[in-house]
Amino acid sequence: MGVKLDTRGVIVVAFSDIIGLDGKKHNPAREAGIRKGDAILEINGVKVKDSDHVIELLNNAKNETVEVKVERKGKIFTTEVRLIKSRDERQYKLGAWIRDKTAGIGTLTFFDPKTKIFGALGHGITDIDTGFLLPVEDGQIMTARVSSVQQGKKGLPGELRGIFFESRDKIGEIEKNTKFGIYGVLHKDISNNIYNKPLPIGLQSEVREGKAYILTTVEDEQINKYEVEIVKVQKQLVPNQKSMIIKVTDKNLLKKTGGIVQGMSGSPIIQNWKIIGAVTHVFINDPTKGYGLYIEWMLKQSGIKYTNNKEFAQVE
Repeated sequence: MGVKLDTRGVIVVAFSDIIGLDGKKHNPAREAGIRKGDAILEINGVKVKDSDHVIELLNNAKNETVEVKVERKGKIFTTEVRLIKSRDERQYKLGAWIRDKTAGIGTLTFFDPKTKIFGALGHGITDIDTGFLLPVEDGQIMTARVSSVQQGKKGLPGELRGIFFESRDKIGEIEKNTKFGIYGVLHKDISNNIYNKPLPIGLQSEVREGKAYILTTVEDEQINKYEVEIVKVQKQLVPNQKSMIIKVTDKNLLKKTGGIVQGMSGSPIIQNWKIIGAVTHVFINDPTKGYGLYIEWMLKQSGIKYTNNKEFAQVE
């Protein structure tokens, strides 16, 4: 599955001092209290579209001081930024590196055939530089083809490398990016070659140490079922990404990937013919092991109301 996400506003990922017309170093954004990971939503009351739009708004500003609306960890505030004109480029600058989109490969965990609500990844999409969750303005999931695999080794996580075409392969819209995965709505029916009917869910009270399976794609677009062992189960009263520890035991998967690799996040975990969770992270020092998240925590994030031993859910 390919993932493309456009952020709400632009994300501050780093600062860079500006040499002003006075020959001195300045950093307007940092001096105005803006921090790495903040999202710049508006400049002088105009909603920011992307990085290029920020440059346009700054250079069209009638005053050296602009009002900037910022989002930080879910809280919104405004601050005044005194712009500095660069000595070299003769343009007004904030003194911040910004980002407005990201894209990558991941795995779809589930979808409800009645409502088309889906959940994927099992963890949030974070900015590579700041580590903060990216706020969603718009996003899509797309069919993807795995083109190559970098095997995981001790101390060096592997990864799936894939190809997707945004213009023709869209299958759904992303509405939420949370630390327990991404969620949204499909706009076309999808299927897999392993299960042709919805699976019942298994709550954490049913999860047992021992044999289980994951569904994942490590070659082209082919979904395969691989054996794993659940080696530890955590009882959890509140959502946590580290619900269980799994170990890859399937010889074919170990030969292809070395274990769990980046891009397999979201791979559904099946035990006793029930979907019980999703792969979330790999152990850096042992790529054959990783963490899994209980499916109930993902369903809660998605807004799907679940009942045990029911094929799927009624939407709240």
